[in-house]
Amino acid sequence: VISTIKHFALAPSSHLVVGLLVGCLVAWFSLVLSTFPFMGCNTFFLSPCLPSLMKTPHHSFKCQLFFKPSFSCCTKNCVESWVNPNERQSFDHEVDIDRHWVDSNSSSLSSNSKERFTVVSYNILGVKNASKHKHLYPNVPSEYMKWDRRKRLICEELIGWDSDIICLQEVDKYDDILRSLEKESYVGTYKKRTGDSVDGCAMFWKTDRFRLLETENIEFEGFGLRNNVAQISVFEMRKASSRRVLVGNIHVLFNPSRGDIKLGQIQLLLSSAQVLSEKWGGVPIVLVGDFNSTPQGAIYQFLSSSELDVTLHDKRFLSGQRSSPLPQSGGSQGHMSRAVVLMDRFLKNSWTDAEVRNLTGNTNGTIVKHPLRLNSSYASVKVAEGSTRTRDSYGEPLATSFHSKFLGTVDYLWYSEGLVPTRVLDTPPIEILQKTRGLPHKTLGSDHLALVSEFAFA
Repeated sequence: VISTIKHFALAPSSHLVVGLLVGCLVAWFSLVLSTFPFMGCNTFFLSPCLPSLMKTPHHSFKCQLFFKPSFSCCTKNCVESWVNPNERQSFDHEVDIDRHWVDSNSSSLSSNSKERFTVVSYNILGVKNASKHKHLYPNVPSEYMKWDRRKRLICEELIGWDSDIICLQEVDKYDDILRSLEKESYVGTYKKRTGDSVDGCAMFWKTDRFRLLETENIEFEGFGLRNNVAQISVFEMRKASSRRVLVGNIHVLFNPSRGDIKLGQIQLLLSSAQVLSEKWGGVPIVLVGDFNSTPQGAIYQFLSSSELDVTLHDKRFLSGQRSSPLPQSGGSQGHMSRAVVLMDRFLKNSWTDAEVRNLTGNTNGTIVKHPLRLNSSYASVKVAEGSTRTRDSYGEPLATSFHSKFLGTVDYLWYSEGLVPTRVLDTPPIEILQKTRGLPHKTLGSDHLALVSEFAFA
């Protein structure tokens, strides 16, 4: 910096300015490059803060505008592509989005597994939320955001899948949806969120295929877990065998930094589902919804492995929606400072004894468990080996939601023992989604994708 200033013979008053500018530039590049090893994969936060000069064919970058700008690099098991919002005007929002069924090759499927049924999970983007958060859809044509158009597309999509059971989240126009689905022999139930919220969860089923035996609503607010809700219902097939299944539908709290609340909501859903299942003879379970958690998060680990030691995780980062920003090191003193900062951060966000006790149910343990052995239907039904166009390293879709600040997976279809997924409706290739200006789209009425799975009784 000094030699550069001397070379240009700048006035002394300019030296400090140039030095500061160059110093800031060097510090900025150091920050960007030093954060490369700490990327969380398969979740993309899109923002103009990413300079085009950083675009490379081997890395993907994200900027988490939920909190403060941070740069990360995707180095393994990720889509090797990157979306620069400043270039998006050249993308084709009219691109066709086709979806295809992927059949299971599971050896556990018997040739006589004829008693099958399909379940849909779909966050349909509430009308109020779409209006309240217009900044998430800056590149979506205004006509695509109108409810009349979105309602028509959503209902056409649902009717087209001809599913037996439909679970919707973020529903604030329940009667509109019901009127359309009633014409196709569906009936439904609705549970609005508590408090001042206007949206909720809805469940519909084909009356000629299933009869409702019992339904329960969960209001998480009554347990100190915010105003979200969930539905659980037991159905019986209208066939000679009268097979039964429990279906749960949930929309988990969004707040990315309140993983503790999310975990509490999910744990309550799981325990409630188990109790109702046992009441009806241990019927198999399907749990679906918008879990507002990514496959990289500890909450996903809890669902798939049935246990989680909460003391090993900062409760702000349980959902995987945001990654933990790590302080940068610089020599031995830097390493010490980094360790001190990490310890201070951990202590400030560690779990209290009361919180651990509420989650684990005892005073000694730190491991939260649930009794259901759950698997994800999409992760269980594999795509062609080596394919990275639609699935991540966990087998989950690369994206189930897309708007200007997020491209990633938060929606799931979980199932218990007694069921086997026979096929799933695959999500579009990631590059096709990236060619749009975000969802909704000319043929899709929400900023989420519907997840559809067919199940057979094992």
